[in-house]
Amino acid sequence: MPIKLMLNQGKVPVKVFTEDIDQISINQLGKMAQLPFIHSHIAAMPDVHHGIGATVGSVIPSKGAIIPAAVGVDIGCGMNAIRLSLKASDLPDNLQAVRSAIEKRVPVGFEEHASATVQGATLNNIGKHLDVITAKHPGLIKMQRNFARTWGKQLGTLGGGNHFIELCLDEADEVWVMLHSGSRGIGNVIGRYFIEKAKKDVGKALGQLPDQDLAYFTEGTQHFEDYVQAVSWAQEYATVNRREMMRLVLTALQTQLKPFTPTREAINCHHNYVQQETHFGEAVYLTRKGAISAREGELGIIPGSMGAKSYIVRGLGNAQSFCSCSHGAGRRMSRTEAKRRFNTRDLAEQTSGIECRKDKGVVDEIPSAYKDIDGVMQNQTDLVEVVHTLKQVVCIKG
Repeated sequence: MPIKLMLNQGKVPVKVFTEDIDQISINQLGKMAQLPFIHSHIAAMPDVHHGIGATVGSVIPSKGAIIPAAVGVDIGCGMNAIRLSLKASDLPDNLQAVRSAIEKRVPVGFEEHASATVQGATLNNIGKHLDVITAKHPGLIKMQRNFARTWGKQLGTLGGGNHFIELCLDEADEVWVMLHSGSRGIGNVIGRYFIEKAKKDVGKALGQLPDQDLAYFTEGTQHFEDYVQAVSWAQEYATVNRREMMRLVLTALQTQLKPFTPTREAINCHHNYVQQETHFGEAVYLTRKGAISAREGELGIIPGSMGAKSYIVRGLGNAQSFCSCSHGAGRRMSRTEAKRRFNTRDLAEQTSGIECRKDKGVVDEIPSAYKDIDGVMQNQTDLVEVVHTLKQVVCIKG
């Protein structure tokens, strides 16, 4: 479907690809549109919902400036999916042992590996580039206990919240592994550190911004260049984290299932990140805050909630969305509200048939806390086409 709503509250318009949008998000988008360096317009994806500072599900093109809070603190958060040479009939009737085997190899929540599982040139290269960043910003080290050891031990770990590992079946009953995670604690440290740096750099003008969390770095300044270097590092770290996690998941599955081989990697994609792109004839820094790239022919992953369908999609290269699409279903209510409204019985009912946690620790991730993924997909038929429809049979959360 085409653009459903046009907001004109700032210096540029906001093009919204859904009518299912709350007033807080509308206000947030309007504030971002007031910034003087936004190019052409802001695009809001069908899963749009309010966030801290910047709206989740927004695509923000900027000229000569970057807003660290728009990228956020889960820098490089994204998805990875691989299809296996297995069918549904190859899976055991009871998947509890499969889930347990994965959880034994992939630390979840605040847990980490006893020692780094990524070794050799990859680990050394990551460490070398991080040393360059921390040499200029030693304050980063002070923000995390055991900083030097933690980032290595967190490679190949899931985290908590909406991050997950799933075993899924597609429309042909073929088995997929899909996972969602980001740059872990180190990305959070980098995000928080530079958000505060941006507020200080803006100085007295901070009070003139429509929102203090929209503080920005201007191209050509030292902190701009340092942030670009740090955020690029965190985005690469997130990619390596997902690859290592996928390796560990496949190793776990090999102990539980018949011999198999990966037959296709759908994509390893970010959905909280910034990079240089060209749109409407101008080179810009494009921030996707809860959105994925959907250039023409490009494969992407759009997950639903822990009880809903997910989709492998192919981008249509829609210029009005800056060649982007949604990154998931999008939250309909806060975690606090979800815990107030629902209990473990509701969670068990809504995740019936799925091997997953059903305790109060994940009630805030209940499917009803999210928008209907089918409605989200209906609102972006101009952005992507569906290649595969996936339904999870195992879901692991921290």
